[in-house]
Amino acid sequence: MPSLIGRREILDHARTQLTAGPGVLLHGAAGIGKSALLEALTDEVPPGGFVLRCVPVEEDVKLPFVALMDLFARVPEEYVDGLTEGPRAALRAALLRGHEPVATQSRLVVRDAAVELLRALAAAGPVLIVVDDLQWLDMPSAEVLSLALRRLPPGEAVRFLAAERVVEGEEPRGLRCCPPGTAALPVPPLSDGEVAELLVEDTGAELPEPAVRAIQDAAAGNPLYALELGRAALRDGRPAEAGDTLSVPPRLRDLLLDRVRLLPASARQTLLVASAAARPTLPLLAAAGVPDPEGDLATAQALGVAVADTEGTIRFHHPLIRAAVYADAPEHGRRTAHKLLSRVVPEPVEQARHLALAHPHADETTAATLSAAAESARRRGAPATAAELAALAARRTPEDRPAERADRLLAAAEYACDAGLRGDAERAAGTVLAEAGSARQRVLARLIMLGNAGQALGAAGRLISDGLVEAEGHPELEARLHQWAALRHLIGGRPAQAAAHARRAADMALPAGEAGADAVDTRVAALALLARLHALHGEAASAEAALGEALGLPVPPDGPGARELVRTRAILAADADRITDAEREMAGLLGRTGEYASVEETAATLVALIRIQVRSGRCREALDNVARCAVLPVRAGSDSPPVLYAAALAETAGGRLERALELADRTIRACMTDGDQLFMLRALGVRGRAQLLAGGRENTAAAVETLRQVRRLGETMGIADPVMLRWYGDLAEATVILGDTDSAAEILRAARRRAGARPSASVLSALDRAEGLRDCLLGRSKRGITRIQAAADRLRGLSLPIDLARTLIVLGAAERRPRRAAAARGALVEALEISSAVGAAPVEARARAELARLDARRETTARTPNYT
Repeated sequence: MPSLIGRREILDHARTQLTAGPGVLLHGAAGIGKSALLEALTDEVPPGGFVLRCVPVEEDVKLPFVALMDLFARVPEEYVDGLTEGPRAALRAALLRGHEPVATQSRLVVRDAAVELLRALAAAGPVLIVVDDLQWLDMPSAEVLSLALRRLPPGEAVRFLAAERVVEGEEPRGLRCCPPGTAALPVPPLSDGEVAELLVEDTGAELPEPAVRAIQDAAAGNPLYALELGRAALRDGRPAEAGDTLSVPPRLRDLLLDRVRLLPASARQTLLVASAAARPTLPLLAAAGVPDPEGDLATAQALGVAVADTEGTIRFHHPLIRAAVYADAPEHGRRTAHKLLSRVVPEPVEQARHLALAHPHADETTAATLSAAAESARRRGAPATAAELAALAARRTPEDRPAERADRLLAAAEYACDAGLRGDAERAAGTVLAEAGSARQRVLARLIMLGNAGQALGAAGRLISDGLVEAEGHPELEARLHQWAALRHLIGGRPAQAAAHARRAADMALPAGEAGADAVDTRVAALALLARLHALHGEAASAEAALGEALGLPVPPDGPGARELVRTRAILAADADRITDAEREMAGLLGRTGEYASVEETAATLVALIRIQVRSGRCREALDNVARCAVLPVRAGSDSPPVLYAAALAETAGGRLERALELADRTIRACMTDGDQLFMLRALGVRGRAQLLAGGRENTAAAVETLRQVRRLGETMGIADPVMLRWYGDLAEATVILGDTDSAAEILRAARRRAGARPSASVLSALDRAEGLRDCLLGRSKRGITRIQAAADRLRGLSLPIDLARTLIVLGAAERRPRRAAAARGALVEALEISSAVGAAPVEARARAELARLDARRETTARTPNYT
């Protein structure tokens, strides 16, 4: 069966429309996936139903009733024999089963026969009429089908399903053949992520990242194009590196270039030069020496190949036509096009790229030009372009310059890592590690590979240990390796060992700090990590001391160290309920980060921002930033635990709980793959909270089981930060709801011990909320309500609307007694207003459910609350 990757939403929509209405018309470009959707919907016809299907082709247009013959070909003969005599004879003639041809005046009788036949079939079971490639339906069949479908009585068990090929931007014309009320649904292109998933499913192999990116750009979401290009890339082994050309297989070339090959030679040459340019325009082509670009483009436009707009910008009708024109040209033709463009493009980075492609051989001058252009591209915030140019520079470096080649490969690896192009980075750094004669270059390669690993640092022990051996005597490099060792231990669930390495990294960077900004950034990053580790252990004073030490350093204001310091201060402030301070720290950081930060750093900033926005009740903004995370190539081909965790957290606060649980489960699976215990803990906490908010005994029992895992894992890791302690409150609350007051008491005692003498207000409120609920269940309602009310009052002075709304819901449930109904309603209405104002949809749903329960049980007496 054809793949349905990226098609679930439109499939569900089509299914709904087909159930509720008379028919569905799917329309879109050739290869966009219409037939796959038709097949999936057709397969859902229940046993006993009839599927009447035809797939006309262009040659059928002039043959009368050929589509009708196909539609009724498998109709059992007894249904045709059961028609009344006149319609039966006319239909048999139309289907070439009779002796007489169908006269024009008899077509109305054929229509009547079709109506009668469809009604007879519908009496025996549901009927689905399926027409693929509706645009090739012959006119007599179209007329009969259209008239017959219009004459069917409303409610008849006959549905119409069709697909029509349309040129991009045009509307379908086939609705005239469809029954009134047919829903016309455009089939959208796949996203880049869906294209990547489709390629893996089809080829069964991970294609090189440059190949995947080139296919995504050229296919523009068309699954047929993507599959053909992916199979060609797997077969031909291209493009394996940045700068390689895309292999467009002959079958696709023939499909796409049939009109191009009708053009005169001059127009084809013009299109080749345009296909080689990054931003082709008529003035650029004229400057490059193309004799008549305007005339050639007018000819190409007449054939629907390419167009030049009023400002002279040239656009091919599909990106793959552009790729096919370039791939179809001989090598010398492509070199000539690049040579022409290298002389006239004004932008130095693009000029260097054309220069390299015009001279595909080793040359130090070309290599140096490319290297300088790569640095320029990175300074301008284009790391992917920088990586491509640096890789080209390495390939153009003469063999007798191995040190320069290694430096250029390291630059390519670093730029690729910054851009999230992990495969490119791994290959370039791996080459240096295997071939470089310099110990320093090999250590730098290892550092890039560590940065390229994301959260999957469990298997990176050898990179660090071997690197420390080769870095001996270079304290800055040793400090950076100890920093990675600290991160590896933290992710692996060993925060004590992580703290020791972070301290070592900070100390080793100190003497090197006098040497320059990079060493200061290393020390700041180590101290920021040390502060986070102290906070995870509940050691707030030590965390502040580490931050103070970092703040005393001469930190470059626009460097990564300064940005890491801001993120750390903001997160610690938010965890300590200082939301205003956290928001002030983060204000503008994303804008300052944008151009120069790596993809990983941008993702880290977005994750920190989402965490703070969720705490402050900016639910809609948090979900918007989740969408920004989604387009980052943080983990090409795989899932990033931090980004998934942030998405799950935002959905739990302001989205759909079903989506939150799905994302939490994906985070957990990604953490298991990476060996990431830190985000495993966080993902379990989010899943437990979502299960608790979902309500109902089954969900609450699931929340208890999940949050018990959080407790066990957190205690094993020695974590006692405010986030962990609030999850203790969730666990105690869920345990009380299930009626296990003894276990809840033990959980609360353990949480208060771990919280110490001065817990944050939100931690204390979460524990008091659960404690008060427990009191109510045990019959100590007055004390319980007082405790919950105190928790709510404590939260009113903080910018924590979701925490306050949750506490008011528990208060409303506790107050739900005949004489306290007004107080209960007041608390629940306030919770509803707060949650609605901040967009906290799951909490808002809980408040509405509790209000409905209060109204339904207004006349009954309840001794204990029922917050399920």
